[in-house]
Amino acid sequence: MASPRLLRRCLFAALPAVLVASVATGPAAEARPSAATATTSAAAAVAFSDSFDGPAGAAVDGSKWQIETGDNVNNHERQYYTSGNKNAALDGQGHLVITARRENPSNYQCWYGTCQYTSARLNTSGKFNAQYGHVEARMKIPRGQGMWPAFWMLGTPVNWPDSGEIDVMENVGFEPSTVHGTIHGPGYSGSGGIGAGYSLPNGQAFADAFHTFAVDWAPDSITWTVDGTVYQRRTPADLGGRSWVFNKPFFLILNLAVGGYWPGDPDGSTSFPQQLVVDSVSVTTGDSAPGAAAIRGLAGKCVDVAAANPANGTPVQLYDCNGSSAQQWTVGADGTIRALGKCLDVTGNGTADGSTVQLWDCAGSPNQKWTVTGAHDIVNPQANKCLDVTGNNSANSTRLQIWTCTGAANQKWTVG
Repeated sequence: MASPRLLRRCLFAALPAVLVASVATGPAAEARPSAATATTSAAAAVAFSDSFDGPAGAAVDGSKWQIETGDNVNNHERQYYTSGNKNAALDGQGHLVITARRENPSNYQCWYGTCQYTSARLNTSGKFNAQYGHVEARMKIPRGQGMWPAFWMLGTPVNWPDSGEIDVMENVGFEPSTVHGTIHGPGYSGSGGIGAGYSLPNGQAFADAFHTFAVDWAPDSITWTVDGTVYQRRTPADLGGRSWVFNKPFFLILNLAVGGYWPGDPDGSTSFPQQLVVDSVSVTTGDSAPGAAAIRGLAGKCVDVAAANPANGTPVQLYDCNGSSAQQWTVGADGTIRALGKCLDVTGNGTADGSTVQLWDCAGSPNQKWTVTGAHDIVNPQANKCLDVTGNNSANSTRLQIWTCTGAANQKWTVG
């Protein structure tokens, strides 16, 4: 990171001992699916989702979230996190609104004296833990010097930094166009965290619209995206021999801090109140994402990622259907077809007959856009060609390609 982000977890450490104990002893992945939650195979684990439906002014769902209270001396943050719905409430339109205010109606005391600001922080500890999967939040962040919104995770049982921290998204107000994703662990915590930033083009500000911030988390890898665009991937190879502590359960945290070592304090240019507006939070754990399904074609065989290898450039092939994660594909509204956290991609941005297809980081490019037609074709609009089994060969491991659409059996596919 361009600027250091220090000890985030210490507020949690100050919570009552019974609460910390619940984190240490809670289930690895407690199933609390909502009615909107779906899993698609026996191999899939649980999913967590909250779309924050409810009447305006209501508090968050207590079966999913708990509210933290207090201040945070270790980061020199300025806010006092309040309880209930004082600074975290539903807006009646399907959003959670976390509000930071320049006020102190209850004479809260902070590390520096009488608190100047109030805000909110909530987490899922003891309610929901996840180990691996797709973790995302769709949010509109606040703006202004001193603002510090974050969506992040802590490992259980909490013993920071040894237990680990995954920052899905952080923003500091003096960088309105940039968000950061970071991992923290033993020997690489605080200002030594390992991460990267993602900036919107043309000076756009994240506060101007909703954006989706996500990680795809697998054994020994974490990949960060903004609006489906990959900007960073971390593995144990990035740690210089230090310990990778991310192959275990973590819980979720949402908060809006005011001030601190990294963002600096608010100044005369900062207006209040400021709001972090959260449209939805979801976690998909296990082998497949919500809506993921097999894509079946020639001889009843499936579109398959060779050896279930998520590396860029892995061939996509035809293979006996086996229900594995290498054959679980999600057809997105954005035109992508995804498996293992990556996209179905025409190699080299090719448009010619015979251009092979592969797995690659999702980039939003035309060679990763597909249309599934009612006639059971899967078409790449850029090339105006169909997904095709090379040589009409139904043998396992036959490479897939694009080819001029002919209506032949080796170009017909059924999703689901």
